[in-house]
Amino acid sequence: MTADEQQGDEHGDDAREAAPGRDEATEPQAATVSQPVTEPDETTEREATEPDGTTGREEVTATGESTDTGETDGQAARAAQPASLRSRVWAVADRAERAVNPNYPGLVVAWIFFLWAVSPSLLPRTWLFEGLVCGISAAIGYGVGCVLEWAFKKWVRPRLPESAEGLAKLWHPTETTRAVGKAAILVGTIVGAALVLARSARWQRDLELLMGMTPTTTSSYLRAELVAAVTLGLVIAAYRLVRWLIRLIVRLLNIEWRVPRNIAYPGAVIVVAVVAVLLFQGVLAKAFFSVANSAFSLRNDKTSPSAVQPQLPERSGSPQSLAPWDTLGSEGRWFVATAPTADRIAQVTGKPAREPIRVYAGLDSANTQQDIADLVVRELDRTHAFERKVLVVVTTTGTGWVDSTTASSIEYMYGGDTAIAATQYSYLPSVLSFLSDRQKATESGNAVVHAVHERWAQLPPGRRPKLLVYGESLGSQGSEGAFTGLDDIRTMVDGVLWVGPPNSNRIWSQLVQRRDPGTPEILPIYADGLIVRFAATAPELGRPDRQWFDPRVVYLQHASDPIVWWSPDLLFTQPDWLKEPRGADVSKSIRWWPIVTFWQISADLANAQGVPSGHGHRYGDLPLDGWVAVAQPQDWNPDLERSIRKALDEDITWEYAHK
Repeated sequence: MTADEQQGDEHGDDAREAAPGRDEATEPQAATVSQPVTEPDETTEREATEPDGTTGREEVTATGESTDTGETDGQAARAAQPASLRSRVWAVADRAERAVNPNYPGLVVAWIFFLWAVSPSLLPRTWLFEGLVCGISAAIGYGVGCVLEWAFKKWVRPRLPESAEGLAKLWHPTETTRAVGKAAILVGTIVGAALVLARSARWQRDLELLMGMTPTTTSSYLRAELVAAVTLGLVIAAYRLVRWLIRLIVRLLNIEWRVPRNIAYPGAVIVVAVVAVLLFQGVLAKAFFSVANSAFSLRNDKTSPSAVQPQLPERSGSPQSLAPWDTLGSEGRWFVATAPTADRIAQVTGKPAREPIRVYAGLDSANTQQDIADLVVRELDRTHAFERKVLVVVTTTGTGWVDSTTASSIEYMYGGDTAIAATQYSYLPSVLSFLSDRQKATESGNAVVHAVHERWAQLPPGRRPKLLVYGESLGSQGSEGAFTGLDDIRTMVDGVLWVGPPNSNRIWSQLVQRRDPGTPEILPIYADGLIVRFAATAPELGRPDRQWFDPRVVYLQHASDPIVWWSPDLLFTQPDWLKEPRGADVSKSIRWWPIVTFWQISADLANAQGVPSGHGHRYGDLPLDGWVAVAQPQDWNPDLERSIRKALDEDITWEYAHK
């Protein structure tokens, strides 16, 4: 074994290898936990058999003299037993530590990152999510601790006086001191993690009470510590696998090809990094999304038993439709099959109603996004949609989903004298679409909005329907892509409703950044609210109490919606919404921590809709208020509003039971 290999096997590998370089001159750390060494004395012991059959010991001095200790067999056995047990314990501990080979400064910093991670986030977290978030954060802290230790040994300790009083013992502790210190770190991190998790359970209960949820129990929440430990172990194991690969490449370069070590090591790191990037961004990413696309395309072929092919000509997928039923996809078939009928609308509003038009084109309905947009326009012409009072262009989310409550709201409001057009651009759910298909969402929104607008603009101004645009979540980002800015919106359409916009939305970001001074990021006011308004509740749509010009633009966003506030900037920059007063459903205890907050909000994304309506990414019937603000009909009144809200609640209850 070479000297380099021996040094790599010493305790402290993580600290040296976590850093971008390696100091060959750094002395290895002392041996791991082992049996204490007894200093030699001037006397030794030898057993002697007494005449009565008992075994005694006589001490033999350096001069050969001996003294009988006078111990019996039982006394000797009792004296030997603790030493034997102690030896076995030390041996087991030593083998366990050598197998795991932890870096103790890394564990201390990992515990600090764990402590930050258990602090409250936007949404309540289950013990499983809490464990994952804390484990990832602890792994990051472990790496930071390893690098700090390496930097200290390389640059700081050599510059400190070795003979300074007290420093010698600090640099070279005894075996007992070292063992006690390690045990204290291990016990402290385990017990400390349990204590902070118990405190975190209280924070989670506070959040759950704010959102009207059933509070969690502290005992169940302690399971998060085990999940965090497993996650931390897996991350460290993955890192050590990469380290082993780097060492293998260094050995090949250094021994086989005679490349100097100071060149071989950074070369190996670069090779592994480049291969990893190419693999994850190229081969693996394409393979993952290809498999995901195939898997979700199978789901796209499924049809709910409650989604029956419509026979009305006002629906795509009907026998008269240019878009065949089996090409609409799962979400498209549900969208056209579950529209409220004219009879249902008349029952709710107490007035005669028309059959609402719902036009939809799936990924299999045409070859390209432009072909899909052209098909939608032909469907609108076929159904005479341009003769209705209102025409809504929807940019869907991922799989082609359209929020039923939002669509039904505008249909009830206008007595069915409406047309809604939507398209599908992906098989993937919104989270995966956000990672891989964001450009597709923008291309789809741009193609459909402009195709419909071009046909709409050919009509005489007095005979045009009110042209509205709607998008939720990734759909809002897609439909934003159809416009260059507010001036373009005011020129092209009669109103816009965007719900739960992602933080990366271009127009939304520009408006929030340029908000009026003194207004918070969670509820900004832009240009005195003359064109654009932001709201989390219906009354907030009236902020400020000034004239609101047409066309109106409304953003609905909850202070607790992680989709709105998630951003890579959270890694190292504290956002304004965490500097300003918190929202009504956000814990006052939430704080920003570098890196950690990013992972917390990332975990919240997976549970964005796992909370009651009015919180997170669940907007309930708030879109009805948004439509009223953007395009209120002339006959609107409180009684009609109450009746529609009741109908929407019944409709969504039925959908949850049958979809």
